[in-house]
Amino acid sequence: MISKYIMKNRVKLEEKFNNSDDLVLYEFDTLGDTEALVVYINGLIDKKALNEFVIKPLINNLISVYDIKSSIYISEIQEIYNINESIKAIVDGHVVLFMEGIETGYILNLCRYDKRAITESGVEQVIRGPKESFVEDIYVNKSLIRRKIRNNNLIFEQFVFGEQTNTQVCIVYINGIVNQDILAELKARFKKIKADAILDVSYIEEYIEDAPNSLVRTAYYTEKPDVLAGKILEGRIGIICDGSPNVITVPKIFIEDLMDSEDYYSKPKFASFLRIIRYLSFFISIFLVGIYIAITNFHQEMIPTQLLITLAGQREGVPFPSLLEALLMILFYEIIKEAGLRLPKNIGQTVTLIGGLVIGQAAVEAGLVSAIMVIVVSAAGVSEFVIPQLREMIVIYRILFIILGGLFGLFGIFSGLIISSFHLLSIKSFGVPYLFPIAPYDKEGFKDFLRRAPLKKMNYRPKYIADKDSRKRK
Repeated sequence: MISKYIMKNRVKLEEKFNNSDDLVLYEFDTLGDTEALVVYINGLIDKKALNEFVIKPLINNLISVYDIKSSIYISEIQEIYNINESIKAIVDGHVVLFMEGIETGYILNLCRYDKRAITESGVEQVIRGPKESFVEDIYVNKSLIRRKIRNNNLIFEQFVFGEQTNTQVCIVYINGIVNQDILAELKARFKKIKADAILDVSYIEEYIEDAPNSLVRTAYYTEKPDVLAGKILEGRIGIICDGSPNVITVPKIFIEDLMDSEDYYSKPKFASFLRIIRYLSFFISIFLVGIYIAITNFHQEMIPTQLLITLAGQREGVPFPSLLEALLMILFYEIIKEAGLRLPKNIGQTVTLIGGLVIGQAAVEAGLVSAIMVIVVSAAGVSEFVIPQLREMIVIYRILFIILGGLFGLFGIFSGLIISSFHLLSIKSFGVPYLFPIAPYDKEGFKDFLRRAPLKKMNYRPKYIADKDSRKRK
């Protein structure tokens, strides 16, 4: 309980915070000679507002401790009666006010700290459409969503996770559109989260995902408010984590990774063409190297004679079998790519460019690899960057199909494809089939699948995702 003696409250707080040097406890006397104590963490509050709108009015105007709310000039004031509530408020970045003689504390919302400005997304870049992206502040991110969906049915629900970090996590959805069964399932999974720390939204994903042992993600990531708004309007639920510029949405279906926000800002025919490019890039990035090895090792009769002679000439003198050659090339490609990502931006681009050119050219001239293998691996690598959302899946699946093609030929490739298809068919995201609208087939869903139909013809929200009574767009 909060004591009516501010000295006792001060001692308790100093003990709880272990005399941390960023904890500020400031005592002063009001006009009515009543002692007051404000407590906050340095760097998390607006000191100018504290001085102008709280301390100065109390010193100059306050006579009775019962006139506090009418004496200070801020709108967000909350009364508390427990010292633990005051501790939580302080670590959340609020100011807590104690007055001598009353067993009540006051939480004053004066949060203010340095934050990153709203900038263009570094991952989801577009030529047309909004360019702003989320930042690490949960309140800024909420406001960005509110600006996109100005609807009183837009609901934010807040949770706190992490025994040590007490991280704020928020879900957002539109009441009347969201599927209530999916919403209830998400909240049930939230209740099972027992974590010491939540530092990013990806921590939340690991606790709620449907297929933790799979390489595919069952939650969609985005940094763009317009993308999240579009997902919410289709009935999905957004999950925002304080401290993370990424937001995830559930449920997720596979084709979401092959779509782009710019599809809806471009002409339908051009958007459909770009989608076909992404689908082709997906298959090229995973299967091209494996199919090349399978055909050259086991199915030479499928290669035109002139091309076969050229390939044989290029491989003359290469000391490694094609399977090992491809695996070594992929290994060095991943090393160069990782180096480019982790180094500072300017240096990383130089390392990637020079490393790829120099090592590739030197390896061919030294006879360690064939030129055609460099071309095939490079084509697969470039195709991967068309769909960066599927990077984790592509990298591992590409290696698996290289091994299958090198050991069993096209039979291994097709066997792996069938097994992968059955695996994807078995996955659900919060009860929604992962391969929807292919399996199960949905006529309306195919209007926004390989081909992007005109917006005026897409009159229904995705089946299984939105509430069944709100499928038709108004």
